[in-house]
Amino acid sequence: MDTNPPPVEELRRVDAELARLDARRAELLARRAWLLGVLYAPPARPAAPPFPGAVTPAETSPRGAQNVLLTLGGTLLAIAALAFTLVSWGSMGIAGRSAVLLAVTSAALAAPAVLLRRGLASTAEAVGALGLVLTVLDAYALHRVALPGTDGLGYAAVASAVLAGLWAGYGGLLRRLRLPFPAAVAAAQLPLPLGVLAAGGGPAAVAWAAVLTAAADVLLLGRPVRAEARIAAGASAGVLAAWALPVGTWLSLTSPWTGAPLLLGCAALCLYAARAVRPAASALAVVAGLAAVAAVGGPPRAALPPEWTVPVYAVCGLALASLWRPVRAGWIPGAVRAGFGLAGGGVAAVGVLWALPPVLAGVLGPADRSAGLWSGRHAAPVLADHPATAVLVLLLGAVAAATAGGVWGRWGAVALGWALLTALPVALELSYAAGLAVRLVATAAALGLAVRPGAAARGLPEPEPEPAPGSVPERPEGAWGASWTAGAAVPAAPPAPGALLGWTGLAAGLASAGSALLLALDVRAATFVVLGVLLALFTAAAVLGAGAVRETAAGAAVLAAAGLAGAGAAAAGLSAAAAGLVLLLVPAGTAALAVRVRSVAAEPTGVAVGALGVALTVPRPAVLALALALGGVVAAATALRPERRRPASWTAGALFLAAAWVRLAVWGVSVPEAYTLPVTVPALVVGLLRRRRDPEASSWAAYGPGLAVTLVPGLAAVWSDPDWVRPLLLGAGALAVTLLGARFRLQAPLVLGGTALVLVGAHELAPYVVQLVGALPRWLPPAAAGLLLLAVGATYERRLCEARMLRERLARMR
Repeated sequence: MDTNPPPVEELRRVDAELARLDARRAELLARRAWLLGVLYAPPARPAAPPFPGAVTPAETSPRGAQNVLLTLGGTLLAIAALAFTLVSWGSMGIAGRSAVLLAVTSAALAAPAVLLRRGLASTAEAVGALGLVLTVLDAYALHRVALPGTDGLGYAAVASAVLAGLWAGYGGLLRRLRLPFPAAVAAAQLPLPLGVLAAGGGPAAVAWAAVLTAAADVLLLGRPVRAEARIAAGASAGVLAAWALPVGTWLSLTSPWTGAPLLLGCAALCLYAARAVRPAASALAVVAGLAAVAAVGGPPRAALPPEWTVPVYAVCGLALASLWRPVRAGWIPGAVRAGFGLAGGGVAAVGVLWALPPVLAGVLGPADRSAGLWSGRHAAPVLADHPATAVLVLLLGAVAAATAGGVWGRWGAVALGWALLTALPVALELSYAAGLAVRLVATAAALGLAVRPGAAARGLPEPEPEPAPGSVPERPEGAWGASWTAGAAVPAAPPAPGALLGWTGLAAGLASAGSALLLALDVRAATFVVLGVLLALFTAAAVLGAGAVRETAAGAAVLAAAGLAGAGAAAAGLSAAAAGLVLLLVPAGTAALAVRVRSVAAEPTGVAVGALGVALTVPRPAVLALALALGGVVAAATALRPERRRPASWTAGALFLAAAWVRLAVWGVSVPEAYTLPVTVPALVVGLLRRRRDPEASSWAAYGPGLAVTLVPGLAAVWSDPDWVRPLLLGAGALAVTLLGARFRLQAPLVLGGTALVLVGAHELAPYVVQLVGALPRWLPPAAAGLLLLAVGATYERRLCEARMLRERLARMR
């Protein structure tokens, strides 16, 4: 006899045992890791000193404190010397003060040599700085004593040159001091600009002096000098160039042939500095590029009419941005090329922004409906300044973007090409028909670009299978290979030009379609032609496109069909209510197409059009009832689809009910039961079916809503109805509901029916109770209330038990 279990049962047992062993092993490994951490954990450091007075870490190092003290001391001494020279000791005269300053200066300049030999470098630095300040005061005293009649600017230029040489020599003698060389570089910035000012030079001459001085600073950057001197030279060159560039720009606007050489000199200086300062090469190339564009564009701008100002600079910017091509041959460094591209692209972008008003006029101009619909009159075109040159700028930008290539180049070509087509009717002042044709062509071209990625996606090869676990994929070659980094196993994600172009084409197509439709509303025939063309275009885009492009095009096609239906109703002279019935053809069509063609956007758009159609029929209730009934038919047909059954069935029921109510209101029916019973009967049938399918369902969920719909309005009507028929019928119905609830042990019918029965009975007995109370003596009601309270108090506990038993019985019901 074979006692082995079946293979399936044995396999299940083996799997269960392995799972148990794995869980136990994981638990033991976690415990082992915790024990190792406890045994080999380093001792925790105390967060506070172990005893009062313990030493805490110092917030400031001794060297830092020393430097602060020396800096403050040197600063105070320099202030004292300045006050001494200019204010104090007036009785000595300027000559005496100069002699004292000369002696103190000599001592201050000589002291660092002694201090350095003794190893007091910081003190020597502070005293040396004091000595440099004192030399400036000596120069001032010399001018006041020996050369009082000399021109101040000329003397300052010579004095700054002499001081720069002296400080450089002093730094050469005491090389361990760090301050003299940068001080000498700073002083060397003044001689040439101050000398030009002293000689009466204008802004251009002073700017050239600043450029030449900055050029000397840039030359110093490439020399093997100390870091402090290079930093001072770079900062000084930046300050001088930042002053010379605005002057050159202003001169290029007022006197182009004077400002152009200055700007070109600044550009050359920035490019040379880019070689010495590699980290800032791109930023310097941007400045150089902007200066070159302003320099080259200045003379032709001055020679041409004012409307050519922006196109001239845009052409110069595009020419600068096109220098990316020589990079492949190694002519221009990559960082400089990036700066040129950013500068030229920025100038071209500003030109494109200047050219946008004709584009906006082409899109939004037809929105002026002051002439009325189908009036045959057209709104006056909104003309922008210089539309012809604006179109030229857009054309140049589109060509340049297409030439540049790449993802963003293609995107720029598409966007600017669409902008060009949109601006043409305004710029060339085309006729009405030609303007419509151009807008429709722009719509078709944009939608063609939008659906192109989706059409191409259908021809893509099947994706490669994923590598086996633990395997390493091969390293890709070509352009993507450079994106690999150490330790990376997956290449960088490729760009997605299709999505970008698709969204751009879709947005452009929608904008052009809206503009064409607004313009077509001036003429009846044009409206039908444009709506038909748009319906065909968006239908084709929905068929050929994919993803969001497909769904958006499908929704737009539904709107175009709705527009055709509405235009047809208006052309036929139908009223607004009749036009609403015509619009119901659109949701019916989308529901019929949805059986074979699934679209997320088409059906909701059709529903929205149907809601608009129903809203148009509101002023005529009889037509509104028909519209609601037709909507219910469409929803009921949609409910035949399994995925739409639940929401569509509820919608159909609500529409049919609303149609019935509106029809009753049209017939003048004011009996509330006529409105409530059509809801109650189907609701009770649905509840009965639900209870058969799910016996555990609560009676409140199954029958409560249906019963409440009739009982609550009936009670409200009973209390305001002086007749006896409604109370009798409602009481009989409530009694039947109560008895059924008691018979089948259902809580909702029992409670609702019993409550309604009690309230109806109270309503019927209320007049007699009022009469009886009026006939009784006034002391009798208080006495009866007192006796009732005594009786309740005497049997309080018994009454509580009875109430608890009643509550439990109700709770046991469904």
